[in-house]
Amino acid sequence: MQDESGKAALGSPSSKCNHSAGPLAFTEFVAGQNSLHLNGHNINQNGHNTTATPAPQPQFGSGAPSPAPSPVPVIPREQWGGKYEFLLSCIGYCVGLGNVWRFPYLCYRNGGGVFLIPYFIMLFVTGVPLFLMELSLGQYGAAGPITVWKCCPLLKGIGIGMLCVSCLVCLYYNVIIAWTFYYLVSSLQSPLPWSCDAIANIGLCGNITTNSSAGRGLSPTEKFWNERVLGVGIRSSGKVVYVTATFPYFVLIVLIIRGATLEGSLQGIAFYLTPDWSRLANAQVWNDAASQVFYSLGIGVGGLLSMASYNKFDNNVIRDTLIITGGNCCTSFFAGFAIFSILGHMAWKKGVPVGEVADTGPGLAFVAYPEALALLPGSVFWSIMFFLMLFMMGIDTLFGNMEGITTAVLDEFPHLRTNTLHKSLFLGTLCFCFYLMGLLLVTDGGIYWFTLIDSFSTSFGLIIITLFMCMGISFFYGVNQFCQDIIDMIRHCPPWCTKVLYYFKACWVFCTPFLLLLILIYIFMEMYNTSLHYGPYVYPRWGKALGVCIGVTCCMQIPIWAIVALCKETGTLKDRFQKSIRPLNSWRVNLNSSTRVEQHMEPERVEAPFTVTLTDMDFTAMTWDAGSEA
Repeated sequence: MQDESGKAALGSPSSKCNHSAGPLAFTEFVAGQNSLHLNGHNINQNGHNTTATPAPQPQFGSGAPSPAPSPVPVIPREQWGGKYEFLLSCIGYCVGLGNVWRFPYLCYRNGGGVFLIPYFIMLFVTGVPLFLMELSLGQYGAAGPITVWKCCPLLKGIGIGMLCVSCLVCLYYNVIIAWTFYYLVSSLQSPLPWSCDAIANIGLCGNITTNSSAGRGLSPTEKFWNERVLGVGIRSSGKVVYVTATFPYFVLIVLIIRGATLEGSLQGIAFYLTPDWSRLANAQVWNDAASQVFYSLGIGVGGLLSMASYNKFDNNVIRDTLIITGGNCCTSFFAGFAIFSILGHMAWKKGVPVGEVADTGPGLAFVAYPEALALLPGSVFWSIMFFLMLFMMGIDTLFGNMEGITTAVLDEFPHLRTNTLHKSLFLGTLCFCFYLMGLLLVTDGGIYWFTLIDSFSTSFGLIIITLFMCMGISFFYGVNQFCQDIIDMIRHCPPWCTKVLYYFKACWVFCTPFLLLLILIYIFMEMYNTSLHYGPYVYPRWGKALGVCIGVTCCMQIPIWAIVALCKETGTLKDRFQKSIRPLNSWRVNLNSSTRVEQHMEPERVEAPFTVTLTDMDFTAMTWDAGSEA
């Protein structure tokens, strides 16, 4: 019988004495001990650098040996059907509503072009390195966001915090998908209910110029969004991604071409590309840039870790990182042209500056995009295509977030993977709970709850989680060891891969933690001076404090579970700390590959010496064995 490392267990039948080699077996047994005391005294072993978990020792010559413990059954994990399936799934997960919905309204809220500067700085210094770290961690450990921290048990709270963030994102992501579905169904009528051709909007469209002279007029798209939508009065996924990951680009190209032909579109593009340098001193700009990079790339919420855990061990994570992050960044930048060309046209019609043409909240995309769709020839067809695209993009990203939650739970409770009924009940209960909690966000005041959760769920709490992840891997696990793990996975690592790793290594050790820490300090210094608002409504202090509590709840999981890890160890506080940052021996046991070599195995931990007691009968039995050989 073999233990998990493939070596013979100490208490297995193969380790017992036999008649043909009794004295030799005893000599070899004694040679492996640190000290020997005969005639009823103890043989002690210090427990360090042993290769198997201590098992009850057999009494030599006293009868049949104790039965060895049965090995823990290994439950196989699923794998992607191919590298392109994983690549497209990651693209579908990352390229989603965060690109065509969240990026434009954050860019608009923070002054247009100036937002691009902190966005690209955060992308290259924090986004891309942390993206590679999560992919590599999940692929190497073949585990979800909680179980993967067996590489450093002290930081298990990072995985719990990721789940908290993921739950918050899933909570309001359902609402975004519900909005797109509402627009999709509303598109099945001609004329479109938010167009000037609709009977209900004839008077409104005719008075746009008049209204704009007294202030910013309400367009039909804004009226439809505020009154009809909000009511405020003012794995199977693996194959689907071949369509959902590519279809959005086709629709965006159509919208950009149409937007470029509209009067006033250049005014919107100028607002998008021209920076207002004074806004760089605002902490909110940097906070929004960091949260957008993490949000759009899916960093820190567990989805990337979970999807990468189903990869083959030798998948090239560096190549995938560069492709996915590059495609994600280009999509966000690309979608900005579609939004701001339309906003320029709306500003031209109303006779107001681009910065004042619409509300700066989450509803911006649901005002600007329908405006352009209503101006297209065959507007009903294009409206159906566009909102079907948004619906599929939302589903793609939601699948990734839910995968992070379910993989974490299934890894912690592996029996659920083999019990189809229990797994189905768990997934059904999880989805139903999200549905019930999401009902709060579709009430008449739901948009204010939506804005609060969106602003704080991916704010400083997520930055703290990713900061500890980066520092934990770099300084506790060891950045050199982590880079070596990546090279081990890629195996035949091309020269460019090893050179690129120098950049990532510098980011992980210095640039990324320093920038994240700087932004955190800036955020906390300016938090009380920066107001949170949706449209004309400014949140009260208690509302903002509630949002802060949301972020604190996520990041507080780190110290809570660190204390739990320290309490599980023994010795002085220093000993407990050193033990809790040491990888478990199961960390480098990759279940997806039978070719893993054993030199990566960590020794099993033994907390105290164990003893083997010898009696006079043992030595009498050895004498008898020696006589029989003669």
